[in-house]
Amino acid sequence: MTLVEALVIAFVELHGPSGQVLEVNPALVSSIRQPIDVAGPSHWARGTRCIIIMSKGMFLAVSEDCVTVIKKLGE
Repeated sequence: MTLVEALVIAFVELHGPSGQVLEVNPALVSSIRQPIDVAGPSHWARGTRCIIIMSKGMFLAVSEDCVTVIKKLGE
């Protein structure tokens, strides 16, 4: 393996609830969960199907379901 090959970071393309493209570094994902349906206004944007919690505490709402996110992160 060369130095250049060792420095390559493989980002995973996901999509926000409004269709925006998100490039996620799988090494920085801390956990994944499904949003909870509750009565009244939701904390998450309409179209959010999975929540990704990053290692530094940032939350990402994505339109892909959590099963798809897990598969993409594992590739």
